[in-house]
Amino acid sequence: MSAAPQAEKAPASSSDEVATLNVDPNTLTVADLYDKEKFDLETMDNKLVYQLLQCGPEGLTQAEATARIDKFGPNKLPEKKVNPILMFLSFMWNPLSWVMEAAAIVAIGLSNGEGQPPDWQDFVGIVLLLIGNSCIGFYEERGAGKAVEALMAALAPQCKVKRDGEWKVMEAANLVPGDVISIKLGDVVPADSRMIVANNVKIDQAALTGESLPVGKEPGDEVFSGSTVKQGEAEAMVIGTGLNTFFGRAASLVAGANEGMGHLQQVLAKIGNFCIFSIGIFLIAEIFVMYAGFRYRYRRGMNNLLVLLIGGIPIAMPTVLSVTLAIGAKQLAEHKAIVTRISAIEELAGVTILCSDKTGTLTLNELTIKTEAIKLYSEYKSDEVLLLSAYASRVENQDAIDKSIVGSLSDPKQAREGIEVLHFLPFNPVDKRTEVTYRRLSDNTVHRISKGMTQMILELSTRDNTDETVERLHADVDEFARRGLRALAVAEESVPSGEVDGQGTGFRLIGLLPIFDPPRHDTKETIDRAIDLGVHVKMITGDQLAIAKETGRELGMGDTMYNASILNKKDELAGIADSVDELVLRADGFAGVYPEHKYEIVERLQNLGHMVAMTGDGVNDAPALAKANVGVAVADASDAARSASDIVLTEAGLSTIIEAFIHSRIIFQRMRNYAIYTCSVTIRVVTTFSILVFAFKFDFPPFLVLILAIINDGTMMTISTDRVKPSRNPNSWNLKEIFSYAIVYGCYLTLSTVIFFIVIDKTNFFQNHGCEGFSNHNDFRLHSVIYLQVSILSQGLIFVTRSQGFFFTERPSLFLMCAFILAQLVATMITVYANWGFTEITGAGWHWAGAVWIWDIVWFIPLDFVKFGMAKVIDRFAQARSPPAPGAPSVNRISTIPSRGASYYAPNLSERVEPRRQNFGRRLMSGQVFTKSGKSLKMDRNELRRLQSTQAQHASHVLS
Repeated sequence: MSAAPQAEKAPASSSDEVATLNVDPNTLTVADLYDKEKFDLETMDNKLVYQLLQCGPEGLTQAEATARIDKFGPNKLPEKKVNPILMFLSFMWNPLSWVMEAAAIVAIGLSNGEGQPPDWQDFVGIVLLLIGNSCIGFYEERGAGKAVEALMAALAPQCKVKRDGEWKVMEAANLVPGDVISIKLGDVVPADSRMIVANNVKIDQAALTGESLPVGKEPGDEVFSGSTVKQGEAEAMVIGTGLNTFFGRAASLVAGANEGMGHLQQVLAKIGNFCIFSIGIFLIAEIFVMYAGFRYRYRRGMNNLLVLLIGGIPIAMPTVLSVTLAIGAKQLAEHKAIVTRISAIEELAGVTILCSDKTGTLTLNELTIKTEAIKLYSEYKSDEVLLLSAYASRVENQDAIDKSIVGSLSDPKQAREGIEVLHFLPFNPVDKRTEVTYRRLSDNTVHRISKGMTQMILELSTRDNTDETVERLHADVDEFARRGLRALAVAEESVPSGEVDGQGTGFRLIGLLPIFDPPRHDTKETIDRAIDLGVHVKMITGDQLAIAKETGRELGMGDTMYNASILNKKDELAGIADSVDELVLRADGFAGVYPEHKYEIVERLQNLGHMVAMTGDGVNDAPALAKANVGVAVADASDAARSASDIVLTEAGLSTIIEAFIHSRIIFQRMRNYAIYTCSVTIRVVTTFSILVFAFKFDFPPFLVLILAIINDGTMMTISTDRVKPSRNPNSWNLKEIFSYAIVYGCYLTLSTVIFFIVIDKTNFFQNHGCEGFSNHNDFRLHSVIYLQVSILSQGLIFVTRSQGFFFTERPSLFLMCAFILAQLVATMITVYANWGFTEITGAGWHWAGAVWIWDIVWFIPLDFVKFGMAKVIDRFAQARSPPAPGAPSVNRISTIPSRGASYYAPNLSERVEPRRQNFGRRLMSGQVFTKSGKSLKMDRNELRRLQSTQAQHASHVLS
């Protein structure tokens, strides 16, 4: 375990030091203040720091703080503002766009010769298509991003600061050096500070220094911004804000580090590679057939190659999926779920197990003391036990239990009347109790009262602790559990010496308080909905096992629950489960849970192949929230929980999470439907026009394919708001299934066009029904007819892929329907009336347009049966596969190892609002941090601890 940074007490008096420094605080610059060679704010005596910062334990006035904001700046790291121009251009910077850009270069630079000018029409069209895609993606994503950021701003970190002599709650960004702040259990320290008053304080600095355990802090010690209070309460003086903090300086050095690719980016990379690979095969085939076999002229062959390049590339795919996620995040925010990591939407759709905290999530977290049911173990009466327990409660900064106890008194002022509090030990997750040492003013005697978890108080009570008392206590606790009550034990002892730290007479159990935390009115219904969605809800609570079981039975969750201690006692598994993994998987919940248990439960479930969501609100939940696939901070969660979460709820209860599940699955279905569709169209285009070239030497105009792509992409943008049914089971990307559907659909659509062409060419069927014949295979009117046939049936495919049953049983969104109708009206008008000699098309008339519509409708109807047949084949194949070995992943998800180039497909699907906390200290010390230029950064522990502004500036200068 590494040594935590500790403040050193300066031996000299403050007056001597000021004389030695010879500095005028009024003229001191920010650069001088944080120059390690001039002032060491970490080790100076607090009194000297007061003089340098011109402040004191009473804090600053509002006027002073306002002036210092101008001097020191806000207490936050500089935001990485995305340049709007670069964000716009990023939609053109991916392999799919590169292929289209290459097609544009081919059109303007290579498609010439033989006395013909360059194909500037296709060039202009391709450029407009690229710009149009970028404009739509930029507009939707930027708008959705701003909406989510505005909601997150309402959840900005808060802190308690003393201004004008009064304690106020304000945004941490408004802190300045010299402010006095108050921190307590669960708070994230908002700025680098020096302790003024410390009451049994322990700080978790793991995210900064790699410290594995919380570190105790005393008055004069420094605490770092971004560390978490694990125990106790304190007042501290701010000495550094923003970039002039330990966290800020380290963050500025690793700002260029590569964080890896998201899961969805990898999926897009594989889909994009599938499309490019398919196009590449037929491009090579056409080159050999056209030039080596048919001896095509250069320009004629280039036009056919352009058809494959332009028509086969799903240029809108990154934009459509990016817009779908962006709009999805906005829709989730409207349902009280703020996404802080955009890729969490896709992962939320695949969650199979939800580990939920009980208090405040499944229940109301509004505790009430049942005074009529208080159990007594001494001469004290019920009201006396209640009063003594109120002595051991906070009257300020109360938690839920303290609030319920003090609130149960006839007058809350009684909690401090007639006594003088000498020492108060606040609740902490380790001891699980509070303790007060007080002087009774009526007789000037000193006493101690402790209240807390039953087992802890029982172990603490050494006086009059008979077997009969222990049996009575256990019986009463069991009775409370059967009634759904929480038990809170109370013990007392006298201190004959009258000293705060004096030896007591020994604690004696005097009472047991029944506390009731009723379930939320909608929790049972919500859990039933989760089960219907294929999500198993497990209760993970620190409460006693009996209480957890009673709550589980009441909510219909089941009562197969165990104490978390069994996870480390394999000898107790006999007759329960064959392994700890099996136990964790089968259990409905665990009680008596500590932070390490929550983390282990999540980790074991993930190792079994499950996607795990974890809800929490307190500092104890933060490790598990960070470990879970989707960490969910419930309403009113602590800053520590929010910072570790992927989704922040703004409405209390579990129902909001279920709504988030449903909407994430809707978003997933939209993305999956589009993925199948766009891969199918790629196969359809490259196979159709290649076969027509091979079999009939049919030369389709590139400009018509470009129009097809433009109209098609414009229509597909509306899929981001399509009305789809969420799946009844958790979702996962099965790319083999998607590619299989794409190949079958694509070949079916190709067959419809090839047979249509054969009927036109080899028979007089259409001519016998009023349609004019064609002079040759490359009649300009035939180009128009084939264009309409490809356009209608290809775009109609989306209505098949978007539905789980027959296409007419699931109504599409109005936007999608209107876009389809408008697109095909345009396509029909082109076929009927267009007379564009430059692109080799001539209007074919209404007879041919009607014939094409009838032909495509006839071929469209069997598509649903093709879908059903494919589903049966895929299901049969899945059943035929041998079952996975015990412990093998049961969720079919592609590797989480980033594919090379994956980031190019979706550059805007990165963490949008709050990137997860990174262990800067650990990464710097191990040399795993790299600058944008590829240089490695490595610092030893002492150097990292002593990091200051001057050193950071020097390092940046050297690296540059």
